[in-house]
Amino acid sequence: MDDEAPDVGDLLNELEALEDTIDDPDAREQVADAIETAVDLQRDSPVFGRVIHGFDRADLAEATLGSVLFCIPMVVESGTGDAGAFVAARPLAFAGTLVATLALVYGVLYVADIQDVRVADPFFGVIPRRLVGVIAASLLTTVLVFAGWGQLPADPAVAAGTIAVAWGPTALGAALGDILPGS
Repeated sequence: MDDEAPDVGDLLNELEALEDTIDDPDAREQVADAIETAVDLQRDSPVFGRVIHGFDRADLAEATLGSVLFCIPMVVESGTGDAGAFVAARPLAFAGTLVATLALVYGVLYVADIQDVRVADPFFGVIPRRLVGVIAASLLTTVLVFAGWGQLPADPAVAAGTIAVAWGPTALGAALGDILPGS
């Protein structure tokens, strides 16, 4: 027997399970409204232990801030360019770097249990909006900061390798920046 008192996460689990069993569109809408109300109830709760649901402008801003904080050291560190040149010359290393970054972001958001992150309204029914938002914000930030500060090599392959190398930490910063405030 579980001695812990139920919380909003337990309520959301039950509402989501109920939502999956309902065929009537009006009833599904009512359950979706109840889910949103449950999420709103915890807005005043502590940063950790909240259920994170949906992805909005505030989440995008948090992800962008986190990515900027992690990108700046990468852009001023000369080793990033050296690693980018190494990765650019090795297609398997380049692909592995990209896959590792995607896996890192997915792991932080959905596996590590730093926060209870729920998937809401996924693209095409399967791709989480939060994952797409964090990836897009971090990749765009990486490209803009490197280009804006004149740190992209002239060779397009080496530039892509440099972005790929810097994107890993930048994406980690975006994922943490998004979920740690708990919104």
